[in-house]
Amino acid sequence: HKKHPIYPVQVCRPLTAFSSPGEERPREPLGPAEAQAPGGAEAGGRTSRRHWTCSRAQLHKTFWGVAVVLCVCASWAGSTQLAKLTFAKFDAPFTLTWFATNWNFLFFPLYYAGHVCKSTEKQSVKQRYRECCRFFGDNGLTLKVFFTKAAPFGVLWTLTNYLYLHAIKKINTTDVSVLFCCNKAFVFLLSWIVLRDRFMGVRIVAAILAIAGIVMMTYADGFHSHSVIGIALVVGSASMSALYKVLFKLLLGSAKFGEAALFLSILGVFNIIFITCIPILLYFTKVEYWSSFDDIPWGNLCGFSVLLLTFNIVLNFGIAVTYPTLMSLGIVLSVPVNAVVDHYTSQIVFNGVRVIAIIIIGLGFLLLLLPEEWDVWLIKLLTHLKVRKKEETVEGGADLGSGPQNRSRRARPSFAR
Repeated sequence: HKKHPIYPVQVCRPLTAFSSPGEERPREPLGPAEAQAPGGAEAGGRTSRRHWTCSRAQLHKTFWGVAVVLCVCASWAGSTQLAKLTFAKFDAPFTLTWFATNWNFLFFPLYYAGHVCKSTEKQSVKQRYRECCRFFGDNGLTLKVFFTKAAPFGVLWTLTNYLYLHAIKKINTTDVSVLFCCNKAFVFLLSWIVLRDRFMGVRIVAAILAIAGIVMMTYADGFHSHSVIGIALVVGSASMSALYKVLFKLLLGSAKFGEAALFLSILGVFNIIFITCIPILLYFTKVEYWSSFDDIPWGNLCGFSVLLLTFNIVLNFGIAVTYPTLMSLGIVLSVPVNAVVDHYTSQIVFNGVRVIAIIIIGLGFLLLLLPEEWDVWLIKLLTHLKVRKKEETVEGGADLGSGPQNRSRRARPSFAR
């Protein structure tokens, strides 16, 4: 099993995803394919041109990448729109956060079902559980470990999702989904400061673009209090998500697929045991109140939870079949999907400032997807193109030199004596 970071759920990226927006870093570098060496001399003494190749494994990963991108885009955009629709009948963002997070409990059972279906050496549930518990240390999952290494992430998960959902009540889903993309910039800044990650100028530029986009998005609505509060809630959600991500790397490192599934299920258990009292308290204080349980749109609640669970499953385990960068593209593509839906279902105005803000934040997000060795690959690509162009020029000159005119000139008899 390869290790990879756990990505928490986000609201924008549905509830499951909302807790921790994922910053996906490729396990293996995604660079331009290397050109094959010349295949030898061809007839006429010319060397064969270099050409780009793509292995079957790369094609397989790319194919699955397209499927994963579509799944991420559909689940994130769908959950965001369904949350907006739910609030029209059920104005209880924290209760919705609690309800959807409870579904995290299904992560480990679903993982074990996949293990039984695909693994040649099948283990019992108890054996698999004990093996995955080694992620928490030699003593496994003790009560002390639960409160020191799981509970803080459960709190961050809940805060991220709640702030995101609450922002959906204040502003349109397009602005929410775009602004939440800034979490990648926050992850980079925190990783650079706390984890001492490598400094990259292009990522600093991306962070500046994200901040500029936030300011422009606020200006697009004229700095109205309702809009400012909604934007502040999204930025707070993105910050909690980034903090979750960085703290996980700092305290726990990386996790295998089974360990990641167990950890996310533990967050669901924490939510059931310790967070349940909060929606009950909000109900009796009538902060989040509904007259009858029959009035609750259970279809919307369950649909939202399923989409968020799907989003988190794909986000956390899609790395097994494709490149992490491709999965991130699904998050960007969900922005235009939300924009189209908002255009026909709400009164959103896409003025010039809002469009520029969306483009700036999207560009910053894409810059953050560049791998650390992007400059080396770019130099290799430019060098390859330069060499290829030079070879074509030499071959073109050879063709001219051996053309019909030159041959006729060589064959023409001289009349001079």
